[in-house]
Amino acid sequence: MIRQVPYCGAAPLPSELLTRFNLDPILILALCALCTCQLLVLRNRRGERAHQYRLCAISGWLVASAALLSPLCALSVALFSARVGQHMVLILLAAPLIAIGLPRTELAGRSWPLWASTAIFFLTLWFWHMPIPYDATFTSVSLYWTMHITLFGSGILLWRKLLYHSPRQTAQVLAAGTLTFVQMGLLGVVLAFAQRPLFQWHLLTTAAWGLTPLQDQQLGGTLMWVPGIVLFLWTAIRSIDRMWKSMERERPA
Repeated sequence: MIRQVPYCGAAPLPSELLTRFNLDPILILALCALCTCQLLVLRNRRGERAHQYRLCAISGWLVASAALLSPLCALSVALFSARVGQHMVLILLAAPLIAIGLPRTELAGRSWPLWASTAIFFLTLWFWHMPIPYDATFTSVSLYWTMHITLFGSGILLWRKLLYHSPRQTAQVLAAGTLTFVQMGLLGVVLAFAQRPLFQWHLLTTAAWGLTPLQDQQLGGTLMWVPGIVLFLWTAIRSIDRMWKSMERERPA
């Protein structure tokens, strides 16, 4: 049976990796268009914060472009750990930067979007890192992009709620952030401590990189487990600091 060539091409050998950039013109145009749209939304903003928003937006889309256009795309065909690394770059680096660069809206008194976005991110992350859906993304371009759009989009939505909220929502944001890094950590632990390889696609693609399929899977689980804890801890500290400053402003002189 002939295996279909994945969107990022065949699994690369170490000697050819640096030549395997993804130069898909449609993807490049889409990334440029999304960045431009966000900058246009911010065009009427003035002051130092507006400059910071624009800088974060540009940085976020550059990071996303690096994850999707660099040789990491090809490497993710060979290694599960590279695919997880690509997802973590999108979810933990690009998504919060883009979320910071989105215009702020008043969300006071509305807690349901926070929990809805937390649930959507949870379901999306776990679904696409289960063996059958994960393996299917290598034989279907539409599934490949469904995976990345839903993971990246739900990540932006979640970070938007975690980073911009009223002080009275701090407790809920801390709970949602804690739940998110716990479930990410749990998925990482399941992958890292599994006794056998779970993903059939990588059974024949890791040897050239000096890894067994199980070692590759364990590395991927670790990449999902550790970085998320650090970033969500920063988010918790940031939320508590904002709440404390709000309380100080409201305190009578």
